Amino acid sequence: MTLRNIFLATMATAGLTAFAWGQKGHDVTAAIAERHLTPKARAAVDSLLDGKSIIYWANWLDNASHTPQYAYSKTWHYRNIDAGETYEAARRNDKGDVETAIRGEAQILASPSANREQKVTALKMIVHLVGDAHQPMHVGHLSDLGGNKWEVKWFETPTNLHSVWDSNVVEAAHKWSYSEWVDQIDRITPEESVTISAGTPADWVKETWGICTDVYATTPTSSTLSYDYTARWAPTVEQQLLRGGHRLAALLNSIFE
Repeated sequence: MTLRNIFLATMATAGLTAFAWGQKGHDVTAAIAERHLTPKARAAVDSLLDGKSIIYWANWLDNASHTPQYAYSKTWHYRNIDAGETYEAARRNDKGDVETAIRGEAQILASPSANREQKVTALKMIVHLVGDAHQPMHVGHLSDLGGNKWEVKWFETPTNLHSVWDSNVVEAAHKWSYSEWVDQIDRITPEESVTISAGTPADWVKETWGICTDVYATTPTSSTLSYDYTARWAPTVEQQLLRGGHRLAALLNSIFE
């Protein structure tokens, strides 16, 4: 195999195993959540993470899932639902999915019998997985691997739908740091926060699936995506990051109440 073919094969594999929101999206979600932790939850989080912020760990699982120690979590970042399937009837992955993983890790974090190491791992995972649950392509089709095989162009550059939603739309919407994102979009009232934080992980993922369905419908394969696409979907990106942050805070507050 030539060096060029090795490179292309490596890039193809990387594309199929990409995770979503990218660093910026996960940092924004965690930073919003951190703003809304109760004093009790904040103290518990600080104790478990030895004073480090949840933002520090927001992207940890994307790397950890590729290591032997945490390889069991590779399927936990998403839940695939093919076109024509309902959320309830779609076949579950036997190795777990984002919805079941959030619920399972929350139970560990809340369990009096879990040891410190188990709770630390569960916390790190929850911080990342709640972010994943709000990225539309994490509820994408199994047939195209959550958009990884859904070929499109981003400003004439060949890519795929998953990658577009990973970072392209986020970065094109606003060239902000994660802290600037938080300052600009986290401006809802406490009452509005309670409203968007309601529900269960299953409710949140199902809601994301509804958005995902619209994304597929408005993004045919071979589309060339640019300014109009960014304008169409930037409000949804803002909405999902905001929802993810407030729901993460609500989940941690309920666990450490």
